[in-house]
Amino acid sequence: MSDNLTLPAQQAATGTGSETLLEVKGLTKHFPIYGGFPIKRKVGAVQAVDGVDLTVGVGESVGLVGESGCGKSTTGRLVTRLLEPTSGQITYAGRDITHASRRQLAPVRSEIQMIFQDPYSSLNPRQTVGTIIKSPMEVNGINPEGGREKKVRELLELVGLNPEHYNRFPHEFSGGQRQRIGVARALALNPKLIVADEPVSALDVSIQAQVVNLLQKVQDELGIAFLFIAHDLAVVRHFSQRVAVMYLGKVVEVGDRDSIYNRPRHPYTHALLSAVPEVAMDDETEERERIRLSGDVPSPIHPPSGCRFRTRCWKAQDKCATEEPPLVQISGNRDGHLTACHFPEEPTTEARDEDVVLDPALKALEKAQDKH
Repeated sequence: MSDNLTLPAQQAATGTGSETLLEVKGLTKHFPIYGGFPIKRKVGAVQAVDGVDLTVGVGESVGLVGESGCGKSTTGRLVTRLLEPTSGQITYAGRDITHASRRQLAPVRSEIQMIFQDPYSSLNPRQTVGTIIKSPMEVNGINPEGGREKKVRELLELVGLNPEHYNRFPHEFSGGQRQRIGVARALALNPKLIVADEPVSALDVSIQAQVVNLLQKVQDELGIAFLFIAHDLAVVRHFSQRVAVMYLGKVVEVGDRDSIYNRPRHPYTHALLSAVPEVAMDDETEERERIRLSGDVPSPIHPPSGCRFRTRCWKAQDKCATEEPPLVQISGNRDGHLTACHFPEEPTTEARDEDVVLDPALKALEKAQDKH
């Protein structure tokens, strides 16, 4: 497209002046599928993550959003090296850790920690809270001043729990308290980067706010960088300075918070934002566009050719099926605001003259209701 401008890799990736802590290039993870009897052969692969480019600056919070099954959690596990990448490159603090061995990863393991989605299954029910939080220090041979127990009690207090909870078991806590324990465990080794995999999705709304505020407090006080994975756009907007939007294993748009939420360009980003429920407090509230997609996300085993969103996009043309759109900056957008689309939308979320409704049955039903 003639008005697309390609930025230098570093500037395009971060969009900020901060030093890069984590850089991911072309990250790919394909899970093989085996079939046949009696000899099993590889018959295909689930393309969970397919060529993701992403960076996180020192002390920066980057949100990763998208529908369920788009590859967000897999990306997080690849970054922390809980999964082995199929291809691509992961660079942490200038060091290539893509295929590093267990011994080579040892020096950076303590600097990259993860907060898991389920605050109960990620905690050992047979261990006390003190043991759970203390274990990372024991594994890494860390003996803080005053002893490990003192450090654990300080962490419990930092995350809003009573230090006297040291000898309690996970089942004695509520969901929000268990997530706080997970946060304390992640902080035990003084990490520089935390991958938070939907840390509040399993919690009540009131508890979600407490945990998000806790993470913000931790980031402000300790200067920790976050890769914040979530499907709740409101939470991501509150927490992250930059946001990357994923669809079917690929990043389709990335930019600063204001650009993504107020000036999105990719049709999928428009559709995501239009699906967020709003409460109109007065008549002066600006009406937002409404887009209702048809069908489900295509199978990652056989993704569409070209642009992967084209099968659900109202702007798709022949070019979208034959050419995969590159992730580039479109003329007029801010530095670092990149979009992978041949025919981008206007940079606004205001209400359209007519809602985009791609489901023919739903459109016919709405017309019938309007007549009555």
